Amino acid sequence: MQIDLTGRTALVTGSTQGIGAAIAVALARAGARVGVNGRDERRVADSVAALAQRAPGAELVPVAADVSDDEGAARVAELLPQVDILVNNLGVFGAADPLEITDDEWRRYFEVNVLAGVRLTRRYLPGMTERGWGRVLYVASDSAVVIPAEMIHYGMSKTALLAVSRGFAKKAAGTGVTVNSVIAGPTHTGGVEDFVYDLVDRDLPWEQAQRAFMREYRPQSLLQRLIEPEEIAHMVVYLSSEQASATTGGALRVDGGYIDSILP
Repeated sequence: MQIDLTGRTALVTGSTQGIGAAIAVALARAGARVGVNGRDERRVADSVAALAQRAPGAELVPVAADVSDDEGAARVAELLPQVDILVNNLGVFGAADPLEITDDEWRRYFEVNVLAGVRLTRRYLPGMTERGWGRVLYVASDSAVVIPAEMIHYGMSKTALLAVSRGFAKKAAGTGVTVNSVIAGPTHTGGVEDFVYDLVDRDLPWEQAQRAFMREYRPQSLLQRLIEPEEIAHMVVYLSSEQASATTGGALRVDGGYIDSILP
C-alpha cells in the first residue's frame, strides 16, 4: 500500500518524544508537513532537529505551546492556521492509589488528556468540513475499557476520548472528514520505563522488568510485550490517508490483543 500525504498539513500534539514523535516522523515520511508540538520552545526546536534526521527532507514546523489551556490552543492556531490532519496525542499518566487522588489531580487529567483535544478539534474541524477533507484522531488507550486499579484517573480520561471521538464523528458525518480513536496498548517509551520500574523491582534488567510488568499487571495481553511507538504510528498514518476514507467513528486497536477480549 502506497500512502502519500503530500500537500497535507498535520499537527501532532505532545510530539517531542515517545508515541507523538514516532507519529510525527511517520507522517513526515509519508509526505505531510508536520507541526511538532511541546510546551518548551527550546525542547521543541531540539526535537525538530532530531526528528529531521529520521525523516530527511521533511517539512517539520515547531509549534511551542501548552495546548492544555485556551491560550496555548490559540497560539497553536496562530502558528498553524490550517490543519488537515489533527492527531490529539498529548497525555499524562501515572500510577496512584485511587483513594488518594485529589480533586485537582482528577481535573488535571481531564484538562490535559481530554479537553486539550476537544479545544483543538473545535478550532480545526470547521475548516476541514468546509474544504471537504480532514482527519481527526485521538490517541486513546486500552485503559479506557480495561481500567487499571492503579490508574483509574488515567483510564477515566481515555474512556472520555472514545466518547468524544465518536461524537465528533457524528458531527462530521457526510463532510469528507473522518474522526477516529486509536486504542494503544502499553507502549515502550522512556516515561513508561519509569512507570514500569515504579511497579516492579528496579534491580531487574529492562527485558526482565518488562516481562514481569506484563505478567503481573497486564496478564491479559496476547502480545506479552510492550508495543513499540512506531507500531502505533503505522495505524495513525493509515487512518490519516485516502485509503482510510470509509473508516470513521471507530476505535481501532493497537493494543497487543486480549486473551478474553471485551473490546470491539
